[in-house]
Amino acid sequence: MTDEQKKLKNIVEAALLVAQEPLSVDRLVALFPKDARPERAAIRELIEQLVTDYEGRGIELKRIDTGYRFQSRDEYLPWLKHLWEGRPPRYSRAMLETLAIIAYRQPVTRGEIEEIRGVSVSSDIVRTLMERGWVREVGFRDVPGRPALLGTAREFLEHFNLKSLSELPSLADIRDPGDIAADLNLSLNFDQADAAEASTEDEQAATEGDAAAVAADPAAPAETAMDEASTTAADADAEADTDAVSEADTDEVSSASADEPNEHEKVEVAAVSHE
Repeated sequence: MTDEQKKLKNIVEAALLVAQEPLSVDRLVALFPKDARPERAAIRELIEQLVTDYEGRGIELKRIDTGYRFQSRDEYLPWLKHLWEGRPPRYSRAMLETLAIIAYRQPVTRGEIEEIRGVSVSSDIVRTLMERGWVREVGFRDVPGRPALLGTAREFLEHFNLKSLSELPSLADIRDPGDIAADLNLSLNFDQADAAEASTEDEQAATEGDAAAVAADPAAPAETAMDEASTTAADADAEADTDAVSEADTDEVSSASADEPNEHEKVEVAAVSHE
């Protein structure tokens, strides 16, 4: 290997080490000036050499979708996980089921997901999956309403360490969800997550029930409003009567005070009578 080839290999290695996402061959070629760009075949050959160089070491160069990245090997996870003090993310059973259906049946609509699961899919679940970058809209179904078609994104492959969707476990391999979660470094808490989801569904059902009751009896809100208005009017009348009684009592006291002479007048009358 010439010095030029060694330098090229070092550049590719450094770029893959500092990149925050997998780099494709085209991205690596684009690092060089247009008049000095290496051939794509040369970059691929250097990548294969790096894969061999890192065999048996703590990190490996792995292909993710169309890109490559350096990452720690899975067998060292029990020690490396202590570097992160935060609690691992928790995912509900409903979210994992929705994600699995999208991954295996994509492109799929939300209605088709609900048909497979047998229950409605919360908008929060779809929004969370899209915010994490695992799921994206890939098109629209050509049917009335044109529902969005959902599919997995590249971040899905990166997060679950998959080269492509073909590496997903076969549907024939029935395994315990806890074992699958351990392989994917996920922490599942089905009881709390399902309870929270059930509570949300109950609140939505209660809201829908109130709306249905209003729709079934439109006069009910009007009657309620009339009753409240009547109560308010009665309270206002009672308050007015109280004010009137108070004013009357005040007038009587004032009249009595005016008719009765005060102490100074009594003294003057007594003095005149003595004279």
